[in-house]
Amino acid sequence: MSKGLFITKPVEAAPHVDAGEPVEGSLGGEATLKRTLTARQLVALGIGAVIGAGIFVLSGQAAANHAGPAIMLSFIIAGIACAFAGLCYAEFAAMLPVSGSAYSYSYATLGEVVAWFIGWNLVLEYMFAASTVAVGWSGYLNSLLHTFGLGLPESLAAAPFNVVDGKLVATGGFINLPAVAIIAAISWLCYVGVQQSAFVNSIIVAIKLVVIFLFVAFGIKYVSPDNWHPFIPENQGPGKFGIDGVVRGAAIVFFAYIGFDAVSTAAGEAKNPQRDMPIGILGSLFFCTLIYIVVSAVLTGMLPYTQLGTPKPVATALEAYPSLLWLKTIIEVGAIAGLSSVILVMLMSQPRIFYSMSKDGLLPPLFARVHPKYHTPYRGTIIVGIFAAVLAGLLPIGFLGDLVSMGTLLAFATVSAGVLVLRKTRPDVPRPFRVRAPWLVCPLGVVFCLYLFWQPFEENWRVMLTWTGLGFLIYFFYGYRNSRLRNRA
Repeated sequence: MSKGLFITKPVEAAPHVDAGEPVEGSLGGEATLKRTLTARQLVALGIGAVIGAGIFVLSGQAAANHAGPAIMLSFIIAGIACAFAGLCYAEFAAMLPVSGSAYSYSYATLGEVVAWFIGWNLVLEYMFAASTVAVGWSGYLNSLLHTFGLGLPESLAAAPFNVVDGKLVATGGFINLPAVAIIAAISWLCYVGVQQSAFVNSIIVAIKLVVIFLFVAFGIKYVSPDNWHPFIPENQGPGKFGIDGVVRGAAIVFFAYIGFDAVSTAAGEAKNPQRDMPIGILGSLFFCTLIYIVVSAVLTGMLPYTQLGTPKPVATALEAYPSLLWLKTIIEVGAIAGLSSVILVMLMSQPRIFYSMSKDGLLPPLFARVHPKYHTPYRGTIIVGIFAAVLAGLLPIGFLGDLVSMGTLLAFATVSAGVLVLRKTRPDVPRPFRVRAPWLVCPLGVVFCLYLFWQPFEENWRVMLTWTGLGFLIYFFYGYRNSRLRNRA
């Protein structure tokens, strides 16, 4: 049985493909995904996913509760971990331009059971991420509505539950209605087509980059170096300031970097994946890391870090300066747009993971159904949208964010290990993009990601183990028996 569990997919480098060509051969006229995305659109997808919650929501909470002004170091640490993993992703994505991301890469290198484990954790990364960001989106929308006297009551704009010491506690709220509404709207957009979604995303990315530029340009005039002292506040307990807090902050803001993984899920729809995927992954990663460092420096310089622990830290910093209140409204509009693009990319990505798993027989065939007109995995999109909306409506942002980071870090660590394994087992496969010094880059990627994974795991181990157990039950009762690879062996 163990041999069957670790059976690997045959690895064959994909030939050069052209625009409009299906991902794979179609049988009996079956609709398939089409290659329509350019390198520019892939970079925009990455920026759309990466620049959002990290700046507009999580940066303030991580600074106020864990890292202080050293949140800048937290972003650097998270960025370094992502850089190692990003190089490995680029090699895989150029060599195997398919829609399954880390799931498909693991299937080709480490075996089916590992691939399932990673695919199941990618659900945490994407579906839970969409829910997490939708909660932040709701906070900014309601803040903007209050500016015009139209704000929703707390009972309709906040989750009914919070997580305290690992237990669900009632908050008095009823449902986070705006979070549910935005997921429903974007799920419809993902239903009607990836090209339309990418076009809308490009517009949103342009808007939020302008807004971020305005915040930095005007906010830097109000930066007080005194707010950066002490740069690393004295440790007050596990994960609370000091170097320990900086690392814990890195695990939190790691959530912000999952966008470049989302780029790899669109490999099956890239016009020239061998060239465009490395550009999309590494380009978005470098650009976004630089933005995060600059924005976090301005944010903590404008306001003492202790005052930034709000759902809308950028707007909170601007509220302290009456002369910048005009910019606060613009920031809120930009945050709403920016977080919308993150939700868009997350809801595009998860159904494509399910699509690949279903094609392999590990999930029911309904997830592999492609719409005959829109060429999207429409049934998976509907199912993911429903579950994401429920999570966003009922659970708080902090709890969801930790689970997203944990699932992402495990996926990144596995991809880093997979590149090294495949270099040993299949050195003959052509690699359009190669990681230099894999003996160094790959182990560092694994170590960095697993170390950051352990930070939130200590607090959420029961949830993580329960989620993992549920996944393996599905695998052994359905996936193992219906695996197409095993049935052909």
